Amino acid sequence: MRRTLTTSLLALGTVAGSLVIASPASAHGYISSPPSRQANCASGAVKDCGAIQYEPQSVEGPKGLTSCDADIPGFAALDEDSRNWPATDVGKSTTFNWVLTARHKTTTWQYFVGNKKIAEFNDNGAQPAATVRHQVDLSAYSGRTKVLAVWNIADTPMAFYNCVDLNVGGGGGSTTPVNPAPSPSQTSAAPVQPPATSPSPSASATTSAPATGGGNTGGGGATTWKSWTAYKTGDKVTFDGVTYECRQGHTTLPGWEPPIVLALWLPIK
Repeated sequence: MRRTLTTSLLALGTVAGSLVIASPASAHGYISSPPSRQANCASGAVKDCGAIQYEPQSVEGPKGLTSCDADIPGFAALDEDSRNWPATDVGKSTTFNWVLTARHKTTTWQYFVGNKKIAEFNDNGAQPAATVRHQVDLSAYSGRTKVLAVWNIADTPMAFYNCVDLNVGGGGGSTTPVNPAPSPSQTSAAPVQPPATSPSPSASATTSAPATGGGNTGGGGATTWKSWTAYKTGDKVTFDGVTYECRQGHTTLPGWEPPIVLALWLPIK
């Protein structure tokens, strides 16, 4: 009887462990521009997306999938091509900008149109920067095109999935983030870390820790967003005339402006 009970408990533990591994809760990364489908949901450009609007960084699944939703039932809206997904006008080449709120060691970044891989960038297991940019050639395509972008993690069997809707040849060109992180490359830049001492307006070092919720006061008690500043959940900031509420406590980095990192900031007005 005891052996049977022990076997049952071990089996239950195995099942529970597999459920934990499959959970997307620890996932952290998505394409902010041209806006991926999850970025459009998080910004409110597309309504009624379900849970993905609150965690655009969480589309994680086993490597080798070809779906926009990583086969996660709660994110199924991302795989509905019949929705009116906005298509960004781009030229025959464009820059895809990733925002990573957890910088997992990386094997490759891959881009697909249909079943064809159109680009791959190999990081050889290195840890990427907080923002990553890839220039991708789209000259073989024209008109409305759906690109599936995949971030393959080095030390797990998982990957992150993003679908980006484009209008190739519709004007525009390479898209770049607002105030991009310093020294980006076409693959991944060197890791961006907060300085040991916080920079002052004159860029001279001080001995203080990163500021907390600093900035001039905006509307509704919000302060003006600043980089190298620690914000806690519920803090409100203004950026380019829009007020945002902090979704998750963090210290900001250049390239993590609120409209770029919607996983961390909720636009409220």
